[in-house]
Amino acid sequence: MKVVGLSGSKVGSKTRTAMNYTITKLQEKYPEMETELIDLADYDIQFSDGRNYLDYEGDTGYVTKTIMEADAVIIGTPIFQASIPATLKNIFDLLPINAFQDKVVSMLVTAGSAKHFLIVEQQLKPILGYMKAQIVQTYVFIEESDFYRKEITNDDVHFRIERLVEDTVVLTETYTKIREAKEAEYDF
Repeated sequence: MKVVGLSGSKVGSKTRTAMNYTITKLQEKYPEMETELIDLADYDIQFSDGRNYLDYEGDTGYVTKTIMEADAVIIGTPIFQASIPATLKNIFDLLPINAFQDKVVSMLVTAGSAKHFLIVEQQLKPILGYMKAQIVQTYVFIEESDFYRKEITNDDVHFRIERLVEDTVVLTETYTKIREAKEAEYDF
């Protein structure tokens, strides 16, 4: 099983800090799994121009192909001006409509204020649903006050991240078994 963490912003450190913690917990609890963290700040991603994702080269091709090869994706995103950042939306635009079909997608959100709590429900979940993701319904919302010097200081946030990791893996394993059983019913 391959799990990709996607840190969906080019600026700031809180989302990257939370995603580093998440991927570390994933690797500690499930060392047999293949994991990778893609931080969009580390890549030069082209703007989507409508091409098939396989036609992109360089960083854009690498990132899109890595996401498409994953069994599960954990998306980390900050909330800016009551919305997800354009860098993350561009990734969605680069991928095909059914990019997340047969994939489990979970979410981790950082924000400066609790006022942005519903952005996941109003923006991110509809996009992921449209792209056919099997969505982990509970997500981790982390406020600015939960960080101190690039560390997560709230024990409840630590617990929720660990639960998100577990839910992501359990749902991925469950959906995989169901899909394999269904496919075995076909006689070809």
